[in-house]
Amino acid sequence: MFEGLANRISKLFSGSGDGEVVRKTELRDRMFEALVESDVTVDLAEKISDSILKKTEKLKGKISVNQMQIMIRRELIEILTASGPAPDILTVKKRPYIILFLGVNGGGKTTTIAKLASYIKKSGFRAVLSASDTFRAGAIEQLSTWSSRTGIEIIKHEQGSDPSAVAFDAINHAIARKLDFVLIDTAGRMQNNKNLIEEMKKIKRVAKPDLTLLILDAMIGQDAVEQGRTFLEHVGLDGLIVTKLDTDARGGLLISLVSEIGKPVYFVCTGQDLDDIMPFDPQWYADKILPLSSNT
Repeated sequence: MFEGLANRISKLFSGSGDGEVVRKTELRDRMFEALVESDVTVDLAEKISDSILKKTEKLKGKISVNQMQIMIRRELIEILTASGPAPDILTVKKRPYIILFLGVNGGGKTTTIAKLASYIKKSGFRAVLSASDTFRAGAIEQLSTWSSRTGIEIIKHEQGSDPSAVAFDAINHAIARKLDFVLIDTAGRMQNNKNLIEEMKKIKRVAKPDLTLLILDAMIGQDAVEQGRTFLEHVGLDGLIVTKLDTDARGGLLISLVSEIGKPVYFVCTGQDLDDIMPFDPQWYADKILPLSSNT
């Protein structure tokens, strides 16, 4: 996970001990190349590299490897937290708390919803699933299977029915049963499909979600950024969930997503098992990319 960016940044200090000095010459260009090759957008790579260079120029005297590592880590964490921290959904007071999930087919959306439902249940709360992807063949069946596996209730209608009506019924069910969360699955044919966008808008008007999360697949690289921009512009969203992070060898996508879309990452999925979901922690990410030595 993140081996590409981690290895490229570590090569900036290749041959240097923890207390040895890093040369400023060519550091900016090498940093830029390392970031671009690791799925960081060109504009963001320029911004990060220039920022690091300016900070090194302000320091008097020689700069140690440890100092440089700390600067880079702080830069990454600043970017990942610039849009504000993702609130802990388990601590919200409003009940039922309604979460609408967006995302294109193939990105692991339905499976991710099941993982989050299981996470909520294991945390001591009750949820209901809304099978509002009523158009994709097998979508209702897939979510029903997850409902059986997790023991979490599901509200569903026949295939081809109005997705908003399913969400409406799920919310009323949660109110009547005094449940804690409503998790609404939605269709995801294509992020630039006009009919899909209008469908998402209608579901938002009907469901009035407390939180709208876009699920993005780490395997598709920069295409995830474009998907995020499209959904943000046409539907609106509050945050992100990034799936298949265990397959993200390059490592720079998370930085690009948060910077370009301007929304925090709420959760990341790190494997195929039901428990392979965790709240995103920028410090955890920094530790993966550039772990500090015990002498720092």
